[in-house]
Amino acid sequence: MDAHGGRRSQAERDAMTVEIGYALVSATFAAIVLFGAVAGPALLFDLPGLLSTALLRLGLVIAPLVFVARVVSVLLRFRWPARPGRPGRTSPDS
Repeated sequence: MDAHGGRRSQAERDAMTVEIGYALVSATFAAIVLFGAVAGPALLFDLPGLLSTALLRLGLVIAPLVFVARVVSVLLRFRWPARPGRPGRTSPDS
């Protein structure tokens, strides 16, 4: 339900679906890139055992955190969009 108590229009539902899809795809991409940056050297190079294990575990901990943070930030930004200024008026900080 929207702020006026009515049902959401099809366009609003479609916009939410697209935004959720964007949030999930961009979060997946960010998590994969970060995991590759952190754990990649351990997978590509012959590093000492402790360092290799530490990098892999760090990548496995950080990637899901980045995923969740990205999804939440995208969806919160969609939920509360910036309000446009009122036409013909200047804002106090301009």
